[in-house]
Amino acid sequence: MSALPSELENVGEAFVVETMLAVRNKTRAAIHKIAAAVKPGMVEEDAVAMAHEILAAHDMRRGWHDVYVRFGTNTTKTFGADSDPGIVLGDDDIFFIDIGPVWEQWEGDGGDTFVTGNDASMAKIAHDARALFHLVRNKWQTEKATGAALYDYAIAQAQRLGWELNMDLSGHRLSEFPHAAHYDGPLADIDFCPAALIWVLEIHIRHPEKNYGAFFEDMLLNDSYFE
Repeated sequence: MSALPSELENVGEAFVVETMLAVRNKTRAAIHKIAAAVKPGMVEEDAVAMAHEILAAHDMRRGWHDVYVRFGTNTTKTFGADSDPGIVLGDDDIFFIDIGPVWEQWEGDGGDTFVTGNDASMAKIAHDARALFHLVRNKWQTEKATGAALYDYAIAQAQRLGWELNMDLSGHRLSEFPHAAHYDGPLADIDFCPAALIWVLEIHIRHPEKNYGAFFEDMLLNDSYFE
C-alpha cells in the first residue's frame, strides 16, 4: 500500500475524538452485556437475535456490519461467512461476539471471546486472543511499526503460542460512518504506522487441530485506555 498516511487517515467534519471514544466504551459494554446473557443450551441464532435486541435498547440499531455471536465450531468461521445452523452452546464450550454498531453517525467495533465450563484449552485460546492483541498493540506503541509489520509479528506470535492466525481478519479503519469512504482495505496492507483511535486491531486465532477458535478486537490505543 503506497498511499501516503494522510490520504488513508482522513476523517470527515463529523469526526470527534471524544465521541469516538464514547462509542468505543458503549461497544465494549454491549459486548459484555450480550455475553452475560448467553447461556449453555442456547441456539446460536437465538443469541444473535438477543444481541440485536440489546444493541437496539442502547440506540445502536444499525450496524456497519452484521452482528456475530459464534458458538463452538462456528468460532473458526471467518468474517462474513455464514454460521452452520442450529449450533447449541454446551456446558464446556466457547463463543465469541463481534459487533460493529453505529451510534448516531459514529462507528463502533469490537469483539471478545468467552467460555463456559472448565475446558482448559478453550480457556487458553480465549486468553491468548486477548494477550496476542496486547502483544501486537505494544509493538505498535513502542516501535511505531507499520500495519504490515504488526501482522507479520502477529503471525509469528500466534504460532509461538500454538495457534493459527486468520489473516482474513487483519484490522481496518474506523471513523464516522462510513469509514469505507476513507479506506476500505486491511490494516495489514499499510506500510506506515497507523494512528491511534482510527484503526482497529483484529486477532482471530484457531486451534491447529480442534474445531474452535477465539477472537479479540479493539481500537489501537495506548496503555492508558486498557488499565
